[in-house]
Amino acid sequence: MAKWVGAESLRYFGRHAKGGRVGATGLAANPTEYRKRLADQTDEQVDSWAGELMRDVAIRRGVIKVVSDFRQTARLDEVGFRRVFARGGGAPQTAGFDARGNLIVPAISLHCLVRGLRADVSDARDRLIDYLVANFDEIVYV
Repeated sequence: MAKWVGAESLRYFGRHAKGGRVGATGLAANPTEYRKRLADQTDEQVDSWAGELMRDVAIRRGVIKVVSDFRQTARLDEVGFRRVFARGGGAPQTAGFDARGNLIVPAISLHCLVRGLRADVSDARDRLIDYLVANFDEIVYV
């Protein structure tokens, strides 16, 4: 059942409409509600949304933003990030640094981070949910 969202709640969505519908498994009025909804989803759905978010943010804001946000919310240092990337199927030799010293990977390989995190840490689901919630404003923008 969809929830009716009033004009006040829609400010979280970056829209100025008078109202809209939000599906029970979709967006929420705020990050706290979104975290609760994510907790009810299957691992496959969480993984899918995390991978899609990485793709969308990379298109709009760049790979550096995705890598930085993912490292922070997944609590990965450089070595951990490279390990997760490789364990998820990313070619290790493609991880490197840009001219400014930012750790980067090919945008087409970002999805490897989801599989790699699942393979590397026991609390991957929680970390992926942290990534999604931390990027709530990005999600509602798209």
